[in-house]
Amino acid sequence: PSCWYPCFPTDLVTPVKSFLNILDNLSIRCPVKECDEEISHGKYGQHLSGHKEMKEGELYSYINKGGRPRQHLLSLTRRAQKHRLRELKRQVKAFAEKEEGGDIKAVCMTLFLLALRAKNEHKQADELEAIMQGRGSGLHPAVCLAIRINTFLSCSQYHKMYRTVKAVTGRQVFQPLHALRTAEKALLPGYHPFEWKPPLKNVSTNTEVGIIDGLSGLPLSIDDYPVDTIAKRFRYDAALVCALKDMEEEILEGMKEKNLDDYLNGPFTVVVKESCDGMGDVSEKHGSGPAVPEKAVRFSFTVMNISIAHGNESKRIFEEVKPNSELCCKPLCLMLADESDHETLTAILSPLIAEREAMKNSELLLEMGGILRT
Repeated sequence: PSCWYPCFPTDLVTPVKSFLNILDNLSIRCPVKECDEEISHGKYGQHLSGHKEMKEGELYSYINKGGRPRQHLLSLTRRAQKHRLRELKRQVKAFAEKEEGGDIKAVCMTLFLLALRAKNEHKQADELEAIMQGRGSGLHPAVCLAIRINTFLSCSQYHKMYRTVKAVTGRQVFQPLHALRTAEKALLPGYHPFEWKPPLKNVSTNTEVGIIDGLSGLPLSIDDYPVDTIAKRFRYDAALVCALKDMEEEILEGMKEKNLDDYLNGPFTVVVKESCDGMGDVSEKHGSGPAVPEKAVRFSFTVMNISIAHGNESKRIFEEVKPNSELCCKPLCLMLADESDHETLTAILSPLIAEREAMKNSELLLEMGGILRT
């Protein structure tokens, strides 16, 4: 029973709790046909909504008029699936044309996504969303490159793993080698533009210089001493720029810690430690390559610290905590030579030393954090 006297909603007051408890515990018989169940007044609304759901389900339930039992939708052939869903397809098409500019695919995929998420199948939904956005469900090429390097896989070993995973899962989880090589270019020297003022003496102004032959420009023999080696190197300035760009976040963070404005453009002073190490025996297992020494030498550098001139003082914004770690050691040149063979080492490293000496007399202009810095 309810009062029919007109009143505003704010005039209504909630009854006291004891009265509500008595009211909720009153037994009511369900008026729905063929139910006659007695339930408490408090649970009546929930009980009635259950009847409504059943009724709605019956409206859409398929009535099997004899014959074979109805098969599950996913077990049907494509033609039978089309036939069964033709009415739904027509409705979806009409909705897509009216609301979504005719994009049926987007409507269906969104419906599928919502259905998956409603069932808490978020992993499958994330994969579908990635495919919809054109990202694919696989790993990013840079992640694949990190996996290949950290697990010490050669290119052929990685390719074998890539093919196996693709064949077994039917999905491209890992990226092909050409994608890794493209990702690698952004991490290697020769990717970031920079400028020297004044330009370096006897060094090209071209900044897109990656791996170069360590023997380029050298005669085949030095003082009648044949150069029987293989060497690969980076240009010193390009390698230094690459190292500084890798440290961009640490440099900007260091400026914040010293309460310096991150728009200061310098001048910065970079202190570098060089090292030249023999890498021991690197003989081939099944040697069919050129006759070269079975020893390798690596020439590398480490950025030890970076400071910035601020007023009359110099503030150190970065210092390498593990200067002997191979993680901060940036390779410059790798050669197949014996470390005791001073003639070959001198011949190969002399261009690097010349580049280093030229850099001492110039200032590097490099964009960092969106600002050109010196």
